[in-house]
Amino acid sequence: MSTSTSRILVDPRGLRAAPLTPPVSKSDAQRALVLGHLTGAWPLPSVQAEPDEDLPADVRVLRRGVEALRLPPGPARDVDCADGGAPFRILTTQAAVTPGAHVRLTGTPRLGERPHGPLFTSLRDALGPAGLTLTEGTPWPVELRAPGDTTGVPPVFRVPGAQSSQYASSLLLGCAALYLRERRAWSVEIEGPLTSAGYLELTVTWMKRFGFVLEESPSRYTVSGYVAPPAGPSLPGDWSSLGYLLLISWKAGGTVERADTGSAHPDDAILRLIQQVGLRAVPAGAPYTLKVEGRLAGGLRASGKECPDLLPTLAALACVLPAPSTLTEVGILRVKESDRLEGIRSLVAAYGGSTDLQGETLEIRPPPAPPARFAMDSRGDHRLAMTAATLCVLSGTPLVLTGPECVEKSFPGFWRQLARTGVHISQEA
Repeated sequence: MSTSTSRILVDPRGLRAAPLTPPVSKSDAQRALVLGHLTGAWPLPSVQAEPDEDLPADVRVLRRGVEALRLPPGPARDVDCADGGAPFRILTTQAAVTPGAHVRLTGTPRLGERPHGPLFTSLRDALGPAGLTLTEGTPWPVELRAPGDTTGVPPVFRVPGAQSSQYASSLLLGCAALYLRERRAWSVEIEGPLTSAGYLELTVTWMKRFGFVLEESPSRYTVSGYVAPPAGPSLPGDWSSLGYLLLISWKAGGTVERADTGSAHPDDAILRLIQQVGLRAVPAGAPYTLKVEGRLAGGLRASGKECPDLLPTLAALACVLPAPSTLTEVGILRVKESDRLEGIRSLVAAYGGSTDLQGETLEIRPPPAPPARFAMDSRGDHRLAMTAATLCVLSGTPLVLTGPECVEKSFPGFWRQLARTGVHISQEA
C-alpha cells in the first residue's frame, strides 16, 4: 500500500481536444540501453535526446546501473534499482556476465518481495561452476561477484517460464554479452509455458535490430552470431502509456502522437481490444499520430497472459461500458509493483461497480450510474494511479487520488499531458 499522504483532485469537467504525447517506451529503452552498451553504441542517442525529466524512472535506473557496470573492475558498485522489477532483473544478469564485476543491488521493500528466485537459480546453475557468487540479503542487498572467465561452462541458461518472461529476457541479453566476448553460441532454455511471451519477443526484436543472429524454437533461444548494423534504431513511444492516452484522447476529441504501430510492443494490443467495444484508432495525418473514433458498446475480454500491463487500463474502460467485461489469467497481477488485482477491484468498488473473482478470471460489472466523485489510493503503483485518472476522464467524474507522484516510474509527464486536455488538477487538503 502507498505510504504517501499527497492527494490531488482531478476534475475532468471542461475537456478540450489536444495532441497528447507518450514518453519513450521504457520496455524498448531498457533493452536498447543494454544492447547499446554491449555493442559500443553508448551513450544511446535516442535516449540522450530525451530530457531527463521526461524519461521514465525505470529507464534512468537502468542507465545508472549500466554506467556502473562500465566502470573498471574494483570496489563493489552500489546500484539502487528503486521499484524497478525489469531493471533489477536485467542488471542482475548483466552484472553476472561482466568479467570481474562486484555489484550490490538494492531496491524498495516491495521490489524485494517480488519473485526473483528462478533467475538467481538459473544464474547460479550456469555460472556458479565458473566462480559466480550471488548472495541474497533479507531482501537487500543482492551481492554478485562475476567470474573472470566463463569459457569452461556449458553455454546454456535454463529457467521456468511460468512466473515472468523477464527472467528469460534478462538471460537472453546475458547471452548476447557472452557471445560477443567468447564468440560461441549461448542459449536460454525455457521450461514450461511462458507468461507474457510478447515481452520476450520484444527482446528478440531488439537484439536483431542491433545485429544479433538468433536461432529460435518454442522453448529455446540461441544467440549464434553478430553483424553490426549500419545505424542504431530509434525508440518508439510507450504503448503501455499510449493505452491511457488513446482512451483519454477519444473522450476529449484529440489525437495521440508517437504511436508506432510497427513497434512489436505487446501493449499495442490495445488497438485490437478496443474494437470489441465499438472504438477504432485511425491515422490522423502526421506520421505515428492516431485518433480514436466510435461509440461504446457491449463488454470486453482480455487476457493477462497476453498483455498484463494493459489490464488496469482496460478495467477503467470496463467501468464505463454498458455490459460486464471479463479479464482472464489475472494471477500475474498480484506480483507487480503492488497487488494490482486487488487494486483493480478497489478501483471498481470505489467507482460504484462490482467484481467477481473466480480463480484466474475477473468479471467487472459497471455501476448503474456513476458516483458524484470517487477516491483511490495509488498504492504507490504508477499504473493504478494512471488507471484511476483514465476512469475519471472517461466517466467525467472527479477523482481524489492519493499518491499521484508514483507516475514518475513510467510516465513522468502524465499529469502535464492530462492538463493539456483541460483537466484541472489541484492539491487536495
